[in-house]
Amino acid sequence: MAATALHDLFFSRLIAQERRSPLTAETYQVEARRFLEWLAAEGLELGTADSSDLARYLDKRRNSDRIDSRSTAKVISALRSFFRFAVDESIRLDNPASILEVPRRSVHLPEVLSREAVERVLDTVDSDTPLGLRDRTIFELIYSAGLRVSEAVSLNLRDLDLPGAGSPEKGGGGIARVRGKGNKERLVVFGEVAVFWLRRYLKDSRPKLMRHLHSPALFIGRSGKRLSRKGIWKNYARFTALAGTSSRLHTLRHSFATELLSGGADLRSVQELLGHSDLTTTQIYTHVDVTLLRESHRKFLPRLGKETVQRGMGK
Repeated sequence: MAATALHDLFFSRLIAQERRSPLTAETYQVEARRFLEWLAAEGLELGTADSSDLARYLDKRRNSDRIDSRSTAKVISALRSFFRFAVDESIRLDNPASILEVPRRSVHLPEVLSREAVERVLDTVDSDTPLGLRDRTIFELIYSAGLRVSEAVSLNLRDLDLPGAGSPEKGGGGIARVRGKGNKERLVVFGEVAVFWLRRYLKDSRPKLMRHLHSPALFIGRSGKRLSRKGIWKNYARFTALAGTSSRLHTLRHSFATELLSGGADLRSVQELLGHSDLTTTQIYTHVDVTLLRESHRKFLPRLGKETVQRGMGK
């Protein structure tokens, strides 16, 4: 079977049989293509490659592509799925990827920005242009609702429920129906400021970007079609550079979660808002909060402690 046909059939299986999300299916398809290219370069065949070949391939990805433990786990998951597919298609009899050991994921605390830092980034966006107004709106919505980038760009107009018109001070928050990982739907809430920017975008920017086309998508690119994740990532990187920071767009989601917990929200509520299937994923933000507290302790308490000692000594 030709490689292209194999990729397409594998993608169809991921969607129809394994019930993977389109994003996961696309990622696995890319990994399968990359693995097949490596096999061809090594003079190997899919039907005869063994576990030692897979181990060499993973070593190559770690050393040449510099993938971390989390990315390695994703590659192994993709290979296991691809070899299951190969067995079902009678390309081979066994699944050598099934014995690969998934590396233990190292815990990295997510990067967060203070509210002031977020505002500095957002203020660099020129909201007087249609594209700038669109970018400011999507950033505000991601920050206000804690959305993943993929969730934000997949929103349709019908997914929004906006309150009555008003300024950020006088209006109310809104609700959106989003599709998260595993194509699971959930309701998220967002604040009055995000509502304000959404109304401006829908009135002054989106009609100009549509170019007389018709699309259900909320956020539109230059072509009048749905905005891509890569496009908004690239724009955010430019604005963070202007603001003097190097944070990624996903940092807005991390900052949202950390602010909620710092403000007293309970862990279960934050889990629901973020769309985490496992509470342990949400719990990492409690560690971030502790880290921030320790930083405050380091900055302010030494001076307070010194003053207290001096007063105790009668100085």
